Amino acid sequence: MAKLERILTGDLYSTLHHLTSGILDASTSATLEDASDFHDGTARCAVRVFERYSWVGGNRVSLSLTLFQAAPDQPIHLSAITSGGSQAIFTKINTLGESAFLDTLTQLL
Repeated sequence: MAKLERILTGDLYSTLHHLTSGILDASTSATLEDASDFHDGTARCAVRVFERYSWVGGNRVSLSLTLFQAAPDQPIHLSAITSGGSQAIFTKINTLGESAFLDTLTQLL
């Protein structure tokens, strides 16, 4: 598992569109598995779960992306966590696919 957390500025939904498009365009096997958006007052939160095939691990890896903004003039809190990619039963041996998926997001930021 790999994790990335950042604080960004700007509009939550513009940022979300940029990241979603970039993740899906970066790999022919990347898919958006599900999405959830909600708000409470001025607070907005968007959750996305992506998957893609990892050639290194010979399996699929996932990327969960969460963006939260308390108000339009407040910073955007980003949390991204990858999972999958290992073929071991009790420990994680090969996490290269997860790291590569997270690198795609890092480059977009």
